[in-house]
Amino acid sequence: MLSTEELRRLCELARIDLPADGGAALQHDLDRVLGWVAQLAEADTEGVTPLTHPGDPTLRLREDRVTEPDEHEAFQRTAPAVEDGLYLVPKVIE
Repeated sequence: MLSTEELRRLCELARIDLPADGGAALQHDLDRVLGWVAQLAEADTEGVTPLTHPGDPTLRLREDRVTEPDEHEAFQRTAPAVEDGLYLVPKVIE
């Protein structure tokens, strides 16, 4: 069970304003959460291999091939300024 001083310190570290009533409801909620964590700590995990991700970490790879037509020239025709195949943009940092 959290003491009032511990709750006050946690609120300070988390930059949370402690309610005027001393945070009795907040203290009760945190005590419940810490109780659940204690229950999880009691679970027997002997022989359980840790996971890096709960889902299937295997990535499905596809063939690396071009599927879209090259429209570089068409895009550059509509650009306001182009030089040597590059788009020119106004300087935004002084």
